[in-house]
Amino acid sequence: MTDKPTIAILPARTFREGGILAGPRLEDWIALLKPRVMSLVVFTGAIAVLVAPGHLNPVLAVVAVICIAAGAGAAGAINMWYDRDIDAIMRRTAKRPIPAGRMAPGAALSFGIGLACASVLAMAAATNVVAAGMLALSIAFYVFIYTMWLKRRTPQNIVIGGAAGAFPPIIGWAAVTGRIELVPVLMFAIIFFWTPPHFWALSLFASADYERAGVPMLPVVSGPRITRANIAAYTMVLMPVAASPWAVGFVGWPYLAASLILTGIFLYYAVLVLRDGGGPGGESLTNNAPARKAFRYSLLYLFLLFGALAICRLTGV
Repeated sequence: MTDKPTIAILPARTFREGGILAGPRLEDWIALLKPRVMSLVVFTGAIAVLVAPGHLNPVLAVVAVICIAAGAGAAGAINMWYDRDIDAIMRRTAKRPIPAGRMAPGAALSFGIGLACASVLAMAAATNVVAAGMLALSIAFYVFIYTMWLKRRTPQNIVIGGAAGAFPPIIGWAAVTGRIELVPVLMFAIIFFWTPPHFWALSLFASADYERAGVPMLPVVSGPRITRANIAAYTMVLMPVAASPWAVGFVGWPYLAASLILTGIFLYYAVLVLRDGGGPGGESLTNNAPARKAFRYSLLYLFLLFGALAICRLTGV
């Protein structure tokens, strides 16, 4: 589990398109940024910018959100450079630019490092060093702690490594206030506890890919039954955590109601996932259909929860 699988990686400019040697295309550079992951990062960071006390020039606020997005993209690019060996083995990642042979690994690494440095420097110039420092920490955590250390060594990779994706609210809040306070830490906690059930739902129907690549995701190491139980457990813990902004008086009863309803629906899907593991070893009885539904809802859940937080705070309810 600790050694990276060794496979041949095609050099850049070996990808043929219409009989002509083709190098990286614009969409390949965009793919390096992991735009679907970035959308959640940008949204939660932007919500923190909106609800933080104080005032930030609108232009600088947009710059701050762009820096958060660029930092997340930089981490994604470096992740793709490091994981190019296992990406080539896994079906869902084999068409990424590096394993598909459309981009040289060094180009992706240079792009990621350059974008990381630019995003941190721009954040410092546009806002303050606290926000820039937290942005740098989030990139470093994702690259060094999650990608290079945890991902291939422990089934707790998502639990601990999930902190990397939870930093944007702290960064966005600090961009406005210059401080790290209780509310953004609670927003961090929401994402932190949301991440395991979100990714474990994915890992249930992608476990063959992870096993083939030697990545010790929880279903591979502990089996689907334990994974399903953990999804349900973490979703139950998420319920009071999601309500915590109301508990500290940051928002009113409408947010509490929204958080309880949204997390209740999430828990409903988690219970369906738990019940689906009725095989002898906890195998799915329905081709992991509940896990797929839970995964899709988990994405919507985070958008709706943070959207409710912003609406309730900005309207004073």
